[in-house]
Amino acid sequence: MFPEMLTLSMSRQIVAKAIERARQLDARISVAVCDNQGRLIALNRMDGATGWDVDRCSMGKAVAAAITGSPSDQLVKHLQSGGRMRSSTCNVVPPKAQRGGLPIMEDGDVQGACGVSGAATTEQDEECARAGITALDALDVGLEHAA
Repeated sequence: MFPEMLTLSMSRQIVAKAIERARQLDARISVAVCDNQGRLIALNRMDGATGWDVDRCSMGKAVAAAITGSPSDQLVKHLQSGGRMRSSTCNVVPPKAQRGGLPIMEDGDVQGACGVSGAATTEQDEECARAGITALDALDVGLEHAA
């Protein structure tokens, strides 16, 4: 059974798997995991990932995915279709409408999100985020990510 919220321990495992995939791609990334309200749980930046913008971008992608329940690049579409943000983002990193953030779901409910930035392409960012979320499969907690 899944705990009531995404835990720090779970978030660290997501981060570790995302970084493992980045190493396979020879990428230097920043990876962020947040809860379903867009509040940061974990953030790691690999050695060699440069610039504060890489960190902020990974956080923004995670926030966008968490508050919309969709991949981060769908933020504008979500808002244009009348979708609302699930929480106030005024006090957190602004959501980023770029590929690289994926929601973490359980039974159709958003539990949080993983956002990655810093790889050569946003497709690789998303690939690392997806790999990170698969760490939860090994925990057998029933969580899934958006395809």
